[in-house]
Amino acid sequence: MATVTKRELVVKISNETGLTQQQVFDVIQKTLDSITDSLSNGDTVVMRNFGAFQVKETKAKIGRNPKDPGKDVPIPARAVVKFKPGKEMKEKVSTTLALIREREAK
Repeated sequence: MATVTKRELVVKISNETGLTQQQVFDVIQKTLDSITDSLSNGDTVVMRNFGAFQVKETKAKIGRNPKDPGKDVPIPARAVVKFKPGKEMKEKVSTTLALIREREAK
């Protein structure tokens, strides 16, 4: 599977819009910073047709150390970011299963 970096997104959007790469980078960075700030305040961030980000709590639990299975390791509760894709994203991604299987077969 290919990985798309922020830099690649900046170049692509810059080429498509005619904006400078610095302008595109600033907008992308401000967007990501705003999402992060909102989530750190406990807010949910919803972008229609894309998806929703929200902070959820994972419960505290007891884990096991594989090197010393007899010893319990407490894992504290923590806040994690969950993403729920929107309808359009779900529809577009659902058609990529054949591509994923083809890439994994190579």
